[in-house]
Amino acid sequence: MVDPADWLLTRRERANPLTRLDDLHDGDQAWSEGNHVRPLIHGATYFRALYDALEATGPGDLVLFTDWQGDADEQLTAERDSQVVEVLSRAHQRGVAVHGLVWRSHLDQAGFFATENRHLGEQLQKRGAEVLLDMRVRAGGSHHQKFVVVRHRDDLTRDVAFVGGIDLAHNRRDDAEHRGDPQPQPLTREYGARPPWHDVQIAIQGPAVHDVETVFRERWSDPAPLSRSPLRRMADKLRGLDSSPDSLPEQWPPPPPAGAHTVQLLRTYPDLGPGRDYPFARGGERSIARGYSKAVRRAESLVYVEDQYFWGHDVARVFEDQLRARPELHLIVVIPLVPDIDGLNRVPQLLGRQRALGRLMDLAPERVAAYGLENHAGVPVYVHAKVCIVDNIWASTGSDNFSRRSWTHDSELTAVVLDESYARDLRLTLAAEHLDRLDKVNDRGLEATMSDCIDPAAMFEVYASCAARLDEWHAAGRRQDRPPGRLRRLPLPQLSARQRHWAALPLDLIHDPDGRPSALRRADRY
Repeated sequence: MVDPADWLLTRRERANPLTRLDDLHDGDQAWSEGNHVRPLIHGATYFRALYDALEATGPGDLVLFTDWQGDADEQLTAERDSQVVEVLSRAHQRGVAVHGLVWRSHLDQAGFFATENRHLGEQLQKRGAEVLLDMRVRAGGSHHQKFVVVRHRDDLTRDVAFVGGIDLAHNRRDDAEHRGDPQPQPLTREYGARPPWHDVQIAIQGPAVHDVETVFRERWSDPAPLSRSPLRRMADKLRGLDSSPDSLPEQWPPPPPAGAHTVQLLRTYPDLGPGRDYPFARGGERSIARGYSKAVRRAESLVYVEDQYFWGHDVARVFEDQLRARPELHLIVVIPLVPDIDGLNRVPQLLGRQRALGRLMDLAPERVAAYGLENHAGVPVYVHAKVCIVDNIWASTGSDNFSRRSWTHDSELTAVVLDESYARDLRLTLAAEHLDRLDKVNDRGLEATMSDCIDPAAMFEVYASCAARLDEWHAAGRRQDRPPGRLRRLPLPQLSARQRHWAALPLDLIHDPDGRPSALRRADRY
């Protein structure tokens, strides 16, 4: 029997006495029990579930959402009326209270999407929903949380919260075939005109829905202005944009138990400094970094990571002590084959990879492996998932990446599920896709198809063999039939001393900055 206190943060370990997140939990408990969690692998799967949940709302119901990047015209399904703006607008017209917090974004000229985010907010506001452009962040930071809460006034058993790494945006509606979203947005030349995209969200039912809602309510009720820039405030006024949130309806009780899963929410909020700090997180909150650290300290056989980045010394330090203490511990990391930016800007990201993966591979070269993915046409798949599974017990899915930025500097939300069957089945399902066994899973079942991966350490060898065969096929000129699988071994970046020297500054200040208070920086603690 797994004791949640051994694996999850207690209220004291969360180290944020000002949050209301744990107010309904008993004693020092900082998690909720009695939930049912369903992984939604791929944007197409999530968008279908979200579409169905939103279309099922009626008068008096409540929809709350946050977004880092939003495209009003992104279709949630193949139906023409499934555009994000249309689905949310129809809910509002039915009498649903729709409230959203969309990150305002940095300028388009800097490679971001301020115009798209503003258009989503503008269109929803014109149709009566209340959507705010939120720039209450640290300088150079973002609101990176991506979640939706759907609550039903007359039937709390139907409540659901979606948490993970998938934005309501172009590129996300891909599926297991990884041919890309029909509404693509270019990345780099390696990913082609329609970038393949791998991502994960989860659907939560049960008392933890109330916890996710509380995360939204804390941000919504922050009295600070949405932007500190007088120019932005003037532009919003001229456009008629709402800049002051209305009061939300009174929060309803948590939904009744829906299953046997224990769920803990972990967050990042940065230190904003005196007079600017979040009222619900003075000095910030770093429970994501704390939660990973606690779980990895209990790892015995395998830590499995799918992530967008996996950067930096901070990330490497989380794993080093346990790899030394546990000679049987293995680490698998699945990240993009190539970064999503070109030119000189790519070098700092490669340095970030080198700092984390190089350090860990030097420590345990036979027990640490990194892979990328490609589709059957040989096009790299952009790994945007943010998943971590420790042994067959602890599994996280959220908006955060393995990077100092995500752990200290931007707002993030991840949900941890503590359940042995859930963690094992999520790991095996992801592996089944990467090993090209999904058709067999449909015919024979997950356990029978993935019997050689049930033991976590054995899966390490299965991944290595699969990647080696595909690498050899490419090296031989791709002349014979393509071997099954999508895994490619990820080579460590080879950077010159000069590149490492000049790339360190943009990596540490722009790509992977530190949002901790100065005292914690000096002590190198979270």
